[in-house]
Amino acid sequence: MDNPLKDLERKSSAVTLSDMEIFIFPELMYGLMLANIMSPRIWKWLDDPWFAGLEEMTPYRRITRLKQYIMDHYVFNLDLDTWGLTTKEREIARFKEFIDIDTIKRSNALFGYEGDKYYFDIDIRTHFGLDKYEGNVIPYWKTETVEAMDAFRFKPNYGTGAGECVSLAALYAASLFIVARIPLQDIYLMATPLHSQNFVDVSDGILTNNRRLVTKNMWFNGTELSAQARRALENEQVTIVTHETGHIHTVYPQATISPAVYAAFSGKLSRFLKVKFSKDLLGNFLRDASHLQKCFQIKWPIHGVDHYVPAERIFAYEHGSSFQFTGNTREKLMAEIDREVFSSSPLPERVLFNKLEDFVTAQRIDLDKESDIEKLKNQFESGCLHRDMVIAGLMKFCHVKPRLPDPGKEFITEQEKLGIHNSMTREQIIQRLEQIRGNNTAADMAFYTYRDLNKTEAKPFLMAAMYRNPVSIAALKDSDDETVIEKIKAMPDESIYDESGRLAQPDEVWNYGRGDGAEKAVLLANIMRNKHPEAAIKIDVSPDKAVLSCDSILHEFPSTKELKPASWPIPIA
Repeated sequence: MDNPLKDLERKSSAVTLSDMEIFIFPELMYGLMLANIMSPRIWKWLDDPWFAGLEEMTPYRRITRLKQYIMDHYVFNLDLDTWGLTTKEREIARFKEFIDIDTIKRSNALFGYEGDKYYFDIDIRTHFGLDKYEGNVIPYWKTETVEAMDAFRFKPNYGTGAGECVSLAALYAASLFIVARIPLQDIYLMATPLHSQNFVDVSDGILTNNRRLVTKNMWFNGTELSAQARRALENEQVTIVTHETGHIHTVYPQATISPAVYAAFSGKLSRFLKVKFSKDLLGNFLRDASHLQKCFQIKWPIHGVDHYVPAERIFAYEHGSSFQFTGNTREKLMAEIDREVFSSSPLPERVLFNKLEDFVTAQRIDLDKESDIEKLKNQFESGCLHRDMVIAGLMKFCHVKPRLPDPGKEFITEQEKLGIHNSMTREQIIQRLEQIRGNNTAADMAFYTYRDLNKTEAKPFLMAAMYRNPVSIAALKDSDDETVIEKIKAMPDESIYDESGRLAQPDEVWNYGRGDGAEKAVLLANIMRNKHPEAAIKIDVSPDKAVLSCDSILHEFPSTKELKPASWPIPIA
């Protein structure tokens, strides 16, 4: 890389993986996924009886089996205090040489982004808990490796692993490859300013959405879960699409993804988000647009006599039933509705939904034809409705047009291909990534995210540890040095990372209450550097210990990380 400062920031950002760091350095998103593939954690899932017989299952069944495993072992976490606070000025200073600051402010939730009008309407900053941070203070919004996700079980009030949306997207992508045996060529990771998810090119397509999966049928079923899943693509610009061939970013003029792959992906996603109109889609739309239900009624025969029921009452009954008004279970749902809900006379000022269904079926309405749209509009005769708004909402429901990065980029394709496939072992994959890391940025970043200090230089890790780990500093700011040392040494000598060479960051050690001696030494260095900003601090590591010296006062910690002998100077605060 031509800019050494940018290179160091990117490597250091690969360690901390904050929301804004991934926005600035889009290679980090795929690097995180590759680090999870390198980890033994997900490979161990294959030994779980839950995945017995996986080889005989169809790809879709393998994916749904994987989904349930993730649902059972991880929760969605958006506790913005987990990784502490920073300031807008500090983050702007870090990146002002690399990207236009106004662009960050328009595109990042921490700097006031609220997206479309939809987000203003629901007060998105309050929704995500950002409203409690006033002035220049903002939270770190960090992404976790699979190990850090698993370690949430050590935190109070967590019984399982946890992670935010980028963490879950990267976990899903890696486990789709390892467990469900989906080729990397069929997995696309997407980020918007407020969400991250994956598109999986299986059957009609599958979207991951935090812990859940969304098929094309689910996307259009009008349920509350589907509405949540639709929110990002309906209302936000997709800022990053990343794939085994590279990435494309809405801001940067250059892209590394294969242009043919990107064109194919854009077409596949667009087809996933569009459906042929039918009477069932009409019912699904009404389920989704609950504010319109008060303007509709349904005719239903009881003992051969037509009766009428408000649409909102029918959809309310769905909540406590296994049957739906749409599809082939309508009759069973209607049989569950109490007799007194029905009226023997039509309800005034309400559109008769049955008539509308018959019209849609008989006319074979095509929402791509202006003449058909006009015909349909004339069916909404009611003082309760604004016909143009209903039609606009219906068209958006049936055809979401994703705002993807503009394909008119300069495509750079000289990076070496990953060359990773499903028949490879974990060891073969790591060997392949080591071979190409000099010519593939995402592969190189994977090793910094993996945090193996025997395979990367220490400076990016230490830079992240000393500048972006405020939780441990805040927790121990009122403790004297002796108390700090006692508390750190009293923690279990247990790293959240199983392998030699791999180290947790100070706030991970503090939050999860455990660490190897080398990790404890880095945690203590973070505290002492803040307490004694002028002190000369260094850590000498060797295969079986780490020795921290602070103005010649030594603190020794036993270690099993088998680190190569080295002396790590800690920068003055």
